[in-house]
Formats: sequence, structure tokens, C-alpha cells
Amino acid sequence: MRSIWRGAVSFGLVSIGVRMYSATEDKDVRFHQVHREDGGRIKYKRVCSIDGEEVAYADIAKGFELPDGQLVILTDEDLDDMPLGTKHSIDVIEFVPGDQIDPILYEKTYYLEPDTGPAVRPYVLLREALEKSGRMALTKIAIRQREALAAIRVRDGVLVLHTMRWPDEIRNAEFGFLDEDITVRPQELKMADSLIESMVADFDPDEFSDDYREAMTALIETKQAGGEVHTPEPEVEEDSGGQVVDLMSALRASVARAKGTAAPAKSTRSGGGKAVDDEDDAGSTPPRRQSAATKAAPAKKAATKKTATTKATPAKKKATAQQAAPKADKRAPAKKAAASTQRRRSA
Repeated sequence: MRSIWRGAVSFGLVSIGVRMYSATEDKDVRFHQVHREDGGRIKYKRVCSIDGEEVAYADIAKGFELPDGQLVILTDEDLDDMPLGTKHSIDVIEFVPGDQIDPILYEKTYYLEPDTGPAVRPYVLLREALEKSGRMALTKIAIRQREALAAIRVRDGVLVLHTMRWPDEIRNAEFGFLDEDITVRPQELKMADSLIESMVADFDPDEFSDDYREAMTALIETKQAGGEVHTPEPEVEEDSGGQVVDLMSALRASVARAKGTAAPAKSTRSGGGKAVDDEDDAGSTPPRRQSAATKAAPAKKAATKKTATTKATPAKKKATAQQAAPKADKRAPAKKAAASTQRRRSA
């Protein structure tokens, strides 16, 4: 067990360090709300009723509504400043007979364990004193920022603490038949007494069981043995950008970019449930996205190239001419300059 509270039981000048443990646990068969079709878990969001935005847990505060509808908002800082004198102690107020506490006041039960070695002796002292007196210790304790009455008694050699409700939390049984004058005949009362006597027994909690829980467990095991189980698909993480990124494609594109190449990368967008190929790093456009002008440009370029090739000389002569062209271009200015000089001298 894991302790949920640590403090001290104090009565008079005696202080006993203790750890507190929950003495009970729920054994109910727990269910999750799931989607009937695929078994996916149903989740709920904390949404503000005014702006419709999801609210982070850290931004949630406690609000007390006034009779006129206005709210008084309390923060964690406000609650920390509340005066809880019993925050880390269980203060014994008085010792009372156990039969004077109505069980309707009991709320939850906890075990108390001595915190350290030196606490064992005073712990046993209190336990022996309670058993000898036949009384219970009425105390106050603060758990989870809530102060409550509590009663300490002995059970199987261990101090047991019962948190209790405040008297004003118990509703009055206001039923109409209580005001009616109803009489019971002596013969009927005698028969009822006889029936009760015939059913008298000592209470043994181990004789009772939760039939519904056992039947539910058997039903689940039967369905499991028959293969009636569903393996839900992995949960899809929400993406604030409305796009689900293909990790492998992103890595592949990153490697290509680092190497200076233009390897195409693909990603999946939320566009009607269809996969759309994004543009690659070189800026190429998928064929179906090219406009009419883009498609016409390659055709025009090919036609121009074809015309030039038709008018050109054979490949060998063309290559010779291309090699000679730069030299001719370099000599042309020199020849023109020489001719001009010769004309001036003749003149």
C-alpha cells in the first residue's frame, strides 16, 4: 500500500507520528466509453462555454456561483492561504463511546501506521488505552484541503480512522407517513419477532459476495475465450496545423537537401482523405498542376530547336564552324582596324 497522508496524532502532550493508508478499495468492473465501430476511446475536452476554446488544466480555477449568477473565482494561491490548523496533525478533541456515533456519519476508512521506530511505543499506548476504555477518539483532520471530523478506533491491533460528515450534511428524513398514526397489532408483532429469531446469525462478511460482479467477470471471460475481442487502432495524435507529416519522407528530403540534391519528398495532407504529392525541394511542379502556359513552353522550345537543326550543316561541319566561330570573332576587330589604318596612309 502507498501512504496518502503523513502527520501526527496528538492528544494532550503526546504526539504520535503516523502514516495513513486507504483501508478500502473498489472492486467494481470498470468500463471505458469506446466507439462501437472500432473500439477507440471516447475523450472529452475541457472547453470554455463562452469562447469555445479548449482550456489547459493550469488555467482552470474554482468558481463559486452566487445566488444572482455571478461567480467568485478562487485560485490555488487563495486556497493555500486558508487556515487549516489540522493540516499535518490529527488533533484528538475528546474520547466518546463508540455506540454514540451513528454509522450514517462515517464516510471513508483509513489505516494508521507508526511513522518511525520511536512512534511505535506511544502508538501502542494509545491502542491499549482505547481498547481498555471501549471508547473512540473523536478528532479533526484535513485531507486534500478539506477539514473533516474523524473517529479513531482499534481493529485487529491497528488504529483505524473513519472520516465523518459534519452534522449539517446529514439530511432529515422528512416523509409523510411519519406523521400518520399507524398501529400494529400484537399478533403481527409477535410473528415478526418469531421470523427475526429464526434468521438470527453472527455476521461473517466472508459469507457474502458480489454476484453481479462475478457474473460480469464471467461474461467478459467468455467473450474473450470466444475470440470476441477488438484490438483498437493506434490513436491518431492531433495536429494543430491540420497536416499529418510523413516522417520517412521528411527525413529523406532532409538528407537530400543536405547532400545538395533535389530528391522529391512526399507528405500526406488532410485534403478530403486523399494523399497529395507536395512539390520537391527543386521547385518542380507535378504534371497535373501545370498550367497551359507552362505546358506550351516546352513545345515551343522544341519547335525552335528543330528549325535550327534543319537549317544547320551536317554535324561535323557544324562542329567545325562552332569551333572556328570564337577565333573569327576574336580576329574580326583586328582586321577592321588594319584596313582603316591602310586607307588613311593611302590618302
